[in-house]
Order: sequence, then C-alpha cells, then structure tokens
Amino acid sequence: MKPQPGWPSSSCPSPSFSPHRVDVCVVEMRLSVAARKLWCIRKQLIVLLVPLLFLPLLFTLPEKEGKCLYVVLLMAIFWCTEALPLAVTAMLPVCLFPTLGILPSKKVCIQYFLETNFLFLSGLLMASSIEEWGLHRRIALKVLSIVGLQPAKLILGMMMTSSFLSMWLSNTATTAMMLPIANAILESLFGDLETLKEKCKSPRQSSVKLHSLPSVATEKQTLSGERTPEEIQSEAQYQMKVWKGFLICIPYAASIGGTATLTGTAPNLILIGQLKTYFPNCELINFGSWFAFAFPLMLIFLLVGWLWIAFLYGGLSPRLCFRKNERAEAEAKAKAVIVEEYRKLGRINFAEGAISFFFILFAILLFTRDPKFFTGWSVLFKKGYVSDAVTGVIISSILFFFPSQKPSLSWWFDSRASNAPYVPLLSWKKAQESVPWNIILLLGGGFAMAKACEESGLAAWIGGHLQPLAEVPPAAAVMLITGFVACFTEFASNTATIIIFLPVIAELAIRVSVNPLYFMIPATIGCSYAFMLPVSTPPNSIAFASGHLMVKDMVKTGAVMNVLGILCVSLAINTWGVAMFNLTDNPDWAQTNKTTQPPSGRTSIFPLCFKMSL
Repeated sequence: MKPQPGWPSSSCPSPSFSPHRVDVCVVEMRLSVAARKLWCIRKQLIVLLVPLLFLPLLFTLPEKEGKCLYVVLLMAIFWCTEALPLAVTAMLPVCLFPTLGILPSKKVCIQYFLETNFLFLSGLLMASSIEEWGLHRRIALKVLSIVGLQPAKLILGMMMTSSFLSMWLSNTATTAMMLPIANAILESLFGDLETLKEKCKSPRQSSVKLHSLPSVATEKQTLSGERTPEEIQSEAQYQMKVWKGFLICIPYAASIGGTATLTGTAPNLILIGQLKTYFPNCELINFGSWFAFAFPLMLIFLLVGWLWIAFLYGGLSPRLCFRKNERAEAEAKAKAVIVEEYRKLGRINFAEGAISFFFILFAILLFTRDPKFFTGWSVLFKKGYVSDAVTGVIISSILFFFPSQKPSLSWWFDSRASNAPYVPLLSWKKAQESVPWNIILLLGGGFAMAKACEESGLAAWIGGHLQPLAEVPPAAAVMLITGFVACFTEFASNTATIIIFLPVIAELAIRVSVNPLYFMIPATIGCSYAFMLPVSTPPNSIAFASGHLMVKDMVKTGAVMNVLGILCVSLAINTWGVAMFNLTDNPDWAQTNKTTQPPSGRTSIFPLCFKMSL
C-alpha cells in the first residue's frame, strides 16, 4: 500500500503495519502545524484576547479603580509580551484613560513631556555628540592601555570603562562599542577564536591530525618544552573561559554603570517623575544627591562583580594560560593592538576637546545645582524655577551651534579659504537618528499611568490589600522588593518593570508608615540588575549574539550577580542612604499625601526594625 498524502515517510511506520500508529502520527503532525500557525500570530491573539479576558474587572471592582486596573494590566501584558511596540503601548493612556472616564486628556497628555523627559533628552543629546566625534572610543582605549594586560586586570579595565561610559551613554551603545575592542584584544592574546575552539576539543574529536603525537610526554618533548595534546586542550579550555569572562563582563558592567546617574538609565528618571506625581513636596532627589548615593554603590558592586567574574572565568587563577615566553609575546601583541587603535585616532582635535569641555561642564553644573550637603548655585535664581532639566537643555542647545573646527581670524581675510558652512558639534539630523524617541514616549506612558493610579485611587486600593506586609521588618522588605523586581525584570524591560511596580511600592510604604524612598530607591536600582538571561536587556542580547556565550553561562554567572546586587543595595540603603535621605523618619511630604491612615494606635514600625536590622 502506498503512503497517503500527509503521512511521514520516515518517522511513522507503514500503514499496513500499524494503522492506529499512523493515525496518531497524522494527528500529532497536524497539531504541530496548528501550533506553529498560532505561534506566528501570537501577538495579534494577545492584542485581541487579553482585553476580553480582563473585562470582568470592570464589573467586579469599584468603578474607577477597576477601570484603571484594567488599563494597567493591559499595558503590563503588552509590555511584557511586546504584542505591540513598547512606544505604542505607552500611548494607550491617551485614548483609554479619557474614554473610560479615568482621567481627562489634558491631564494625560501633559505627562508625556514633563521636565524629567527634557533632562533625559538632554543627556541623550550629549551622548550623541560624544559618539559622533569618537570621544568614547578614545576614553576606552586609554583606560585599557593603563590597566595592564593580565586577564584579571583586563577584565577590571573592561568593566571600569564600560560602567563609566554607561553613566552617560546608553548601556546598549556602550556594549556595542566595547565588544569589538574586547574581541580585537582577545584575538591578539589567544589567536583566532575558531582555532581556539578546535583546540578545546579532545584529541579524538579534533579534526586536526594528532595521531602522530603521543598521549604521554616523551623525554624529548619534556626537554624541548613541547606539549602533549592533552596539555594543549587543557590550556585552550582555560583560554576559552577567560574569553567568555571578557565578553560577559561588558554587558554586566554597562547595566551597573547606568544606575550611577539619573540620565544613565530610564528607571532612574521614572523614579523622579513618579516622586513628583505622588509626593510633589519631596525635593531630596536630584542629579547631585542621586550621584552621591548611587556612585559609591556602583563602585562596590563593580568590585564585587569583578571578583566573582574573574574567579569564575579564571582571571584570578594562579595558573598561567601561557608559558612565560609565550605570555610575554602575546601581551606585547595585545598592547600593540591597543596602541595602534589609539594611534589611528590621532591627536585630540578641536571637536573632541570642545565636547570634553561641555561634558565636564554638564556634569559639574548638574552636580552642584542643589547637592543638599552644601549650597548650590540654584540659590542665585528664584526658588523652584531652575531644575536639572534647565541645565541640561542649556548645555545641549549649545552643541547645535558651537563649531567643530577651530575658529580662525585669518579666514576673514583669506580669499582662497573655503566658504562652506561650518559644522556644529551636533546636527539635528544626527540627533534624530541616534536619540531613542520611543524611550521618551515610554517615560511619558509611565508618568501617565502613575497619575491615573493616584487620581483613580487604584494605588490606595492595592496598598490596602498589602497590609499584611506591614508585619515584615523594613530591612527584610527591602531585600524582598529588590529581589522580586530584579527577577521580574529578567523577563520584561526595566522601564516597563519600574513603571508597573513603583506606584504599588510607594503606596505600600505609606501603608506601613515607612519613608517611601526607603522602598522606592532600592526597587529602582534593582530593576536594572538583569543578568541571567540573554533577553533580559539589550546589552545581554548583544553579547549573546556574538555566538561565544551560552545561556547556561549567563544563568550561572547572573544568578550570583543578582544576589550580590541585592546585598549591595541593602547595604547602601541601610548605611549612607539612611544618613543622606534621613530615612529613619516618616517625613511630612509623605504624610500629606496619605489617602488613608494606618489603624489607630499604630505607630511607625520603621525606626525599631531598622535598629534591630543593624
């Protein structure tokens, strides 16, 4: 009997042999085809079905709270699954909040360009000009030429450079720029990657003919210094581990570095925006005070993370990956690569010098506007009128007309000189291409969601159902919150994560009579600690796409990195964070925003539990 159409020719037996088995194979194949079809249209199904699944919320909960929760859950699902582009989901409040009667459009639309968005935009423009003239590459190569070429030192140099650049550039751009530099150095140290992989195979698996080489070192090999295939394989495997350590440290350091400045990553700015929404009288967090808190935390976590990565991938191993003469030769080659790349950049030109000046001026003005621990320059202006956004826009606006070539008086009198228009440090065309405008919309969508949660009473309603957490000591609650957010952000973008959870965390702090900053700051930093999966952050994806890392490498390394990050954040918030932001008190700016008071006779549990935790 001939096989019927649709029957597998090899995996299923002949129908004359087992008709029942053939039927099962046909059904399985059709189910497999249907599953693949459903997977192809999964995003469209999510967009159509999720709104229908959540419809009962509109009828089972209080009217305004139910409607707001309906929109929040829709946006959360769409953000986590990316059923719609992130920026499109961020614009849903403009159409859903007014039509459902949650918030008028004039209150929704204004959230999309608060002063926080302008601060973020100015940071992005500064980063664009730095990338345009290659200043970031010069900084990276200079640092690597200083730290030395031993594996542990090079890993530390990579992490220091990546974290510093990520404080000002996006962590994605930093990773994309640093990985090619790392690969060039590694190739000069260890040779071609494919050859190294071939050496990592056992002598029996290797495609190189090694049958003439004995498996036990002979006297001649011992005297001449030749190595057996087993020694070559062992050394290559060690070098491969070091190579993975180089690649994995760069995205991790970029994610850590972005937490040190307000403009380094979007969640930091979302914290500022939501603080202005929930606690308009809170003026403790600005660029200077955030840097004073987060920069030491970044240094500690960077050092601890370096020790873990260097230990795990052989950078701190006393074993040498080369014999002495070979190591010296390889290090000389690697140093030559760095020197040659730096030489190609030439001398610092006028544009790089100008960008360096405005970059330093940008940082100094933001740090000293109102640092809280000394009087800043903002006192020269009317109180409350000058913010970090004003400073950022002033400096970034200068970039659009400041010349990139050194002005010369002789040009006016030289008839043969070129009369072409001068090129500014930053053009609007470059800004349009390099600024991620979708992130600005994402920030606006987050602020609109926070405003709706506050005015609809949803945040207070959720906070009422979190009352049992009041019995948890605040020091332990910080670790739980940070750990939960860090785990959630492994599967969703850090921006979407903090937008979803920050209003709930703020309301929880109010309910348990704790300074809201004590919970909100660790949650904000923790949502940038996504180290375990390639899909967690774009930097992880870029490193994984190189093809040299496996998922198990990232999970094994990232799980410990997450734990170390949670411990470092808890240390920071319970030591210098308490002193900087006066976290032992429940401040007046939080009391005035309470929608409901704690049960009568109940006092703040924070001071007692805080002392116990120390």
